[in-house]
Amino acid sequence: MRQLILDTETTGLEPNLGHRIIEIAAVEVVNRRPTGRTVHFYINPERDIDGGATDVHGLTWEMLRDKPRFSDVANEFVEFARGAQWIIHNAPFDVAFIDEELKRLDLPSATALASEVIDTLALARDAFPGKKNSLDALCERFGVANAHRTLHGALLDAQLLSEVYLAMTRGQESLTIDIAVPSLPTEGAFAGLDLASVAIRVLAPSPEELDAHRAYLLELDRLCKGACLWLALMPELNEA
Repeated sequence: MRQLILDTETTGLEPNLGHRIIEIAAVEVVNRRPTGRTVHFYINPERDIDGGATDVHGLTWEMLRDKPRFSDVANEFVEFARGAQWIIHNAPFDVAFIDEELKRLDLPSATALASEVIDTLALARDAFPGKKNSLDALCERFGVANAHRTLHGALLDAQLLSEVYLAMTRGQESLTIDIAVPSLPTEGAFAGLDLASVAIRVLAPSPEELDAHRAYLLELDRLCKGACLWLALMPELNEA
C-alpha cells in the first residue's frame, strides 16, 4: 500500500476568505516503510500572511515573494499524490486548502486524487478520548523525538506524523497475542489423520527478511522503552 503523510502551512485559517497555502509537503510510505521520497514546496501566496499564522510557522510574505506560485508546482504535486492514501493530522483543514488551490486551476479535488483520506486527529481522539492529541502530544506519547520542532513546518511535521502514525497503528502496544488453536476434524477426509506421517516444509527466512524483522523489533523496543519481550528472547538480534 502506498501512503502519503501530508501537511500544509497557510496564510490564515479560512480558505473561503482568500487565505492560501504557503508550504506543502508529503512523505511517502509504502507497505508501512518510509521510502525516502518526498515532495516539498515553499509557495508565494500572492497576498499578506496573518500575524497569528506567522507566529505559528515563522514564514512571512517577504520570505516567500521569490518562491513559485501554487500553479507552478501543482502538476508535480498532483502526480506525486495521485492514487495514494493520504494521512493528515486534522485533515479537514488541510484538505479544504488543497481543494481550494486545485479548484483555481481546474484540477481534480483531493477526494478524486487520493484513494482515501485518513485523519490522524480523529484516530487519536478515538484512541485517547479526553487527552491532548496535538502532534506534539502524540510525539511525546509514542516516544517520537521532536525537540527540534520549535515552529511548525510542513516537511518536518509530515516526517514526525509519519513516525506517529506508524506507531499509533502498529497494534503492538500489548505484548500478548491470543490465538485460537483449531481442533482436529472428527469427520470427513482428514478425520483421524496421523500428523506424524505428514512432511512439514520449513521455509527459512532470507537475510533481507531477518534484517527487516530485526529493525522492526528494535523500533518496537525503542517505543516500549526497552521492554520488548521478543527482543529479550532473541539476544542474537542485538548482536547482528
